[in-house]
Amino acid sequence: MNPKLPYVLLVGAAVIIFILSCMLLSRGRQSPSCESQPSIVEKTGSMSKSLVFADLTPEEMVQVVRYLQGNLGVQLVDASRAKPSDNCIASVDLQVPTKAEVLRFLDGGGARPPREALAVLYFGNQPDPNVTEYVVGPLPTPVYHRDVTVQKYGGKVPYHRRPMLSSEYKQVGVFLKTVAFSAAPTFLQEVLEYDSNNVAFQTTAPHGFHSGDRITWFVLFQNVSGFFVHPVGLEVLVDHSSLDISQWAVIRVFYNGQYYRDMVQLESAYVQGRISVEKVRKAPRDGDFSSMKPRAPWAALFPLQYEPQGPRYSIRNNLVRFQAWSFAFGMSVSTGLRLFDIRHKGERVAYEISVQEALSVYGSNCPGGMSTRYMDGSFGLGRYTSPLVRGVDCPYSATYVDTHSLSETLRPSKRKASLCIFEQNLGSPLRRHYSNLQSLYYGGLVNSALVFRSIATVGNYDYVWDFIFYQNGAIEGKVQATGYPSSSFLHGDGLRYGNRLWEHTLGMINTHFINYKVDLDVGGVKNSLVAHDMAFEMIRAPWSPEQQIERPRLTKKVLDTEDQAAFRLQSKMPRYIYFAANSKNKWGHQRGYRIQITSFAGDHIPEASSMERAISWARYQLAVTRRKEEEPTSTSIYNQNDPWTPTIAFADFINNETITNEDLVAWITTGFLHIPHSEDIPNTVTVGNAVGFLLRPYNYYDLDPSIYSHDGVFFTNEQDLTACEINPLACLPKTASCLPNFPPFTYDGFQNM
Repeated sequence: MNPKLPYVLLVGAAVIIFILSCMLLSRGRQSPSCESQPSIVEKTGSMSKSLVFADLTPEEMVQVVRYLQGNLGVQLVDASRAKPSDNCIASVDLQVPTKAEVLRFLDGGGARPPREALAVLYFGNQPDPNVTEYVVGPLPTPVYHRDVTVQKYGGKVPYHRRPMLSSEYKQVGVFLKTVAFSAAPTFLQEVLEYDSNNVAFQTTAPHGFHSGDRITWFVLFQNVSGFFVHPVGLEVLVDHSSLDISQWAVIRVFYNGQYYRDMVQLESAYVQGRISVEKVRKAPRDGDFSSMKPRAPWAALFPLQYEPQGPRYSIRNNLVRFQAWSFAFGMSVSTGLRLFDIRHKGERVAYEISVQEALSVYGSNCPGGMSTRYMDGSFGLGRYTSPLVRGVDCPYSATYVDTHSLSETLRPSKRKASLCIFEQNLGSPLRRHYSNLQSLYYGGLVNSALVFRSIATVGNYDYVWDFIFYQNGAIEGKVQATGYPSSSFLHGDGLRYGNRLWEHTLGMINTHFINYKVDLDVGGVKNSLVAHDMAFEMIRAPWSPEQQIERPRLTKKVLDTEDQAAFRLQSKMPRYIYFAANSKNKWGHQRGYRIQITSFAGDHIPEASSMERAISWARYQLAVTRRKEEEPTSTSIYNQNDPWTPTIAFADFINNETITNEDLVAWITTGFLHIPHSEDIPNTVTVGNAVGFLLRPYNYYDLDPSIYSHDGVFFTNEQDLTACEINPLACLPKTASCLPNFPPFTYDGFQNM
């Protein structure tokens, strides 16, 4: 044996032990944790100016209810158990002060406007039942109330226009199960295997054909997960117009293509064998094909985003700051998310941006589907704001904000994590250029934007509402639709109205229209509306007159009146349309903000329709009007149940008034046509179902403001690309190699339903 061999083996063993030790030590040494989030959502006694727009606190809501209970001289029943013949509080929300008051306070050193609430009350227990709206104040200790109903709507609001309370839906359900269904026991048992718990009801709206009607088709489904796509073929028309529940009646029944006078006639026809029965296979409790339970196990984790040095935005009360942006936010019970006092680089560019309405119009050969025109603001886009699931609805590391509301109860309710805010790297450059001509360099800016989000689940549909703030001064309003498609029982010529989604399921064709209010204040309150576009002109080439050149030129037009500024849904609209300030940029151009709409809307309901005026905002892809305090919204929660005599008709806003150098509002309508298809099972995806608008600076600045972003990257061929001071990306292995501080997963969406 070679005498050196033992020494070689010993040295080799030592080296191996050293390497293994280093590996073990390195494995035991964790990367440092990323910086934690800065102070987020401070709920303090601060009197920040943004609080003029803040939602009511739970304590303020309680004080308003106590005041109303003690000062109206009538008994107020909790709306959650109120009968139609009772008096109750339907909702309590913030009464936003007038714009003039707010601007005096924000900009002119004026007094803080008194803080007030708007209370909507149903008075069913009096000789003249009606809906009354009161302004109650000042908060937090109210001492007065004033009836503003006539001032707002020109008269009293008739009682039949009131949105249905949850208690009324429950009462209709009890009526159907205990009274109506008792008239057809054989049919229900043998055809539906009815046991009082295995059917679910879906309402339709509006309720009838004439003012004063409260006659509703209720569509029956199997009571399983995702019941919206499990129709059983039975629909029942209930007259619930009487304030006396004992007077409610079934006035028509529909089953599998045939109409019957009532449940008695349906039972008789079935017993006599005169009904064509389509028995639906009983679905398991999880819904089978409609279940959203994943069909595959978890595998590799999807990508996550994190903030290595903590969030770059801050939230204090209802004020958000992000780089050059700041804005105040709130949540209306009826219309949902709304923003106020939106500023870029300290200058206000918009006073208000808010959702107004979400409309859907359905088609079917079943009565419930063919008569449905949902106006979701009546149900409550804010009321039905969903608790958000961390990591799916928003990034896991987003900031989640609780909101509070008082609707259909005497006590405020908390909606945990119903808003989220996060900065998102969109994975593409906001701008870039690679130069290989004359000089060699690269310049670019990551497209990182702040997203402010809420999601409303109104019945079968989920609307993802986003407001997005970009580093170049642009704002995007976007809505994405998901949830379940509405369906009818497939029979006869049903395929004229949609596609077959399952054995007995017709996915009904439907339109979606979304309306926004955008109160831009570009360089001040007074603006004008200007349109720029292009046209080709034919000229002879100056250097070669025998040759013709077609060159595009700029066209310009000031739109002087509201009629000129009202663009019908499918009409051609100038591709550059902007609010112009009374000031100019360095290059002599009027400073402006351009409105750019993304929409795939279907057709608007014909104007000859008896209910069209109630949704006449949907006639227009864009309408710009003078801003008026008496025209705060494009629609009303009362239009849903009486569209034939609308409480607010947007078409009346457009009366050819001059809009040059005035305080203006843009009413933007966007939407899409949905023809449900087999890939809408188990439910609809957001991909391809996103629409909205952009507000973009147009000569507002002297150059792109994002050039001042700290995120810019620039280097040349002559520089050391690995030097951190030259190229921040070279430092990422050091500055971004930290472990995210992911909080424990929690979800409170099933609490206090």
